[in-house]
Amino acid sequence: MILLAATPIGNLGDASPRLREALADAEVIAAEDTRRTAQLLALLGIPRRAELVALHDHNERTRAAELVDRAATAEVVLVSDAGMPTVSDPGFRVVQLAAERGVRVSVIPGPSAVIAALAVAGLPTDRFAFEGFLPRKKGELARFLAELRSERRTMVFFESPARTAGSLRALADAFGSDRPAAVCRELTKLHEEVRRGPLDELAAWAEDGVRGEIVLVVGGAPETSVSAADALAEVRRRVASGDRLKDAAREVAAATGGSARELYAAAIAAGPGRGDASG
Repeated sequence: MILLAATPIGNLGDASPRLREALADAEVIAAEDTRRTAQLLALLGIPRRAELVALHDHNERTRAAELVDRAATAEVVLVSDAGMPTVSDPGFRVVQLAAERGVRVSVIPGPSAVIAALAVAGLPTDRFAFEGFLPRKKGELARFLAELRSERRTMVFFESPARTAGSLRALADAFGSDRPAAVCRELTKLHEEVRRGPLDELAAWAEDGVRGEIVLVVGGAPETSVSAADALAEVRRRVASGDRLKDAAREVAAATGGSARELYAAAIAAGPGRGDASG
């Protein structure tokens, strides 16, 4: 079978007895970085008996079939550099193919930066959305955040230290400067830090630079009580200022939790103001 095994995200004490046993008994270990996994085995005092096979973003498409074939007669343990495989890490295509071929897939649960950050952020945890890494290109980032502006659930993002300040500023611009958030840094490690506050304050704090592994947790959009008439008036105001009707309807809908399609249709029915009412 294929065994998805969560590895420590920092503190080696989080390696469970079951993880240690699986790594010691495995015939094949598929690893995001074989050097890091070899180091993990050494630090945990586990003799290296298994064959280490590289499985990363650049080779997963071609290696998935090989690993699934191996799993028909051997136990293949799949690990990422830290945390749970397949969650913003390699492994999804292997699991997908194994499911298609009827090869058993099981899991050793354990450390997860997503759940750890959500738990300590001090924001609602009953409903949340994991959004992975934020887009790097400005245009893609703006469109991505516009789609999430009215998301009611708490959102969790991964980010690199060098991009943290810029991403927090982009989040503040898109969601509002006072949206509550938390920056979770170096979770479970010696220099663990959780910084909580409004997005604009966190962005200002991050300008001096941050280090380590970063997880951003952002509160969901508050409920609004904007009427349909007020939302339509805002769309028409934006169109009169020169915005395209489709863009204005989409952005107002995102901000108010309404339907962009209904706002667009209502604006067409009401007649164009100045600007591009044809969308």
